[in-house]
Amino acid sequence: MNLTVYFKKFFESSQASGIILIFCVLVSLLIANSSFAESFQHFLDREAGTEIFHLKYPVSIWINDGLMAIFFLLVGLEIKREMVEGELSSFKNASLPIFAAIGGMLVPAIIYSFFNFGTSYGNGWGIPMATDIAFSLAIISMLGKRIPNSIKIFLAALAIVDDLGAILVIAIFYTEQIHWMYLFLSLGITALLFLLNFLKVIRIIFYLIPGLFLWYFLHHSGIHATIAGVLLAFTIPTNVSTVEISPLEKLEHQLHFPVSFLIMPVFALTNTNITFNNEMIGGLTSTLGLGIIIGLVAGKLIGINIFSLIAIKLKLSSLPQNSTWMHMIGVGLLAGIGFTMSIFIALLSFKDEIPIQDEAKFAILIASFIAAVSGFLILKISSKNDIIEDEEN
Repeated sequence: MNLTVYFKKFFESSQASGIILIFCVLVSLLIANSSFAESFQHFLDREAGTEIFHLKYPVSIWINDGLMAIFFLLVGLEIKREMVEGELSSFKNASLPIFAAIGGMLVPAIIYSFFNFGTSYGNGWGIPMATDIAFSLAIISMLGKRIPNSIKIFLAALAIVDDLGAILVIAIFYTEQIHWMYLFLSLGITALLFLLNFLKVIRIIFYLIPGLFLWYFLHHSGIHATIAGVLLAFTIPTNVSTVEISPLEKLEHQLHFPVSFLIMPVFALTNTNITFNNEMIGGLTSTLGLGIIIGLVAGKLIGINIFSLIAIKLKLSSLPQNSTWMHMIGVGLLAGIGFTMSIFIALLSFKDEIPIQDEAKFAILIASFIAAVSGFLILKISSKNDIIEDEEN
């Protein structure tokens, strides 16, 4: 096969972005535990930008708050399209990710608090609440068309609600100061964007420019700026027509490649540079490590599925189309990939306590690895069972 054709097929496959993401994780871990670790960290800490309008930040901030806002924009566009014309267009389907996310935040926090209540680790209860949306979606994308599209949309919606919840937790419990003027300006920009949608303005540029200001004001308000991407996405015009391509669908199509093959790999490369030390291993069996690992792996699985079951039994929600409870178990496990958001909360929970931060990071890495592998295997097994049942029928 011609090499050009091979690469073209690879990049067009649904598994490609996940494979590249995992490769970047491995490269990042290798760098962090090599002689290049210090140089790489210095690069991430180097400030870039301009002092004008206070836009000079470390490279890591530009990646985590800037580039990832574009990732959240893309996911938000996909969620909105599904709400208007797809899997989430009915209330029963759209409500399930919300109930699931609530359970997926509450139960892990309770489990962590059970292990650490009254200890010096107690402030870290928010650590296992988070789902790393980029990594969880990358893992499920590796299964391609073997998994119902409704399950992928459910996980994306669940992770969005989960991350919004985590951002609120950070803003309320872990942020030292909210700058209210910037927050009110953010609300004003959001209102303007919705007004443009109401007036049926369809040129995307008229949304992107205010969107940049929205990001700026949110970032300076003290709230995680990636929420700007979600808010902007929900104001982009779309339609229920399957013939006419809407502005939302155009923007979604334009963002897919750069997000999947540039932004997410860069994000993985710069956020998984964890340097291992002996103290980290001992921390796995401490109440801190147990609270994080059991909270993320078991807590997410139990919380998401119990709350989903309750919502379905009360007839408030319904299972995603063509899905089974085996799929839901797989999703519950993948949601336990806390990774970068959990690490971010750990850094806020234990400021200036480097040894505790390192123990928390390693526990998060182990928990995320367990959740990723087990979730992937459960979903892969469920897809094989579906194929067998279809053949028997």
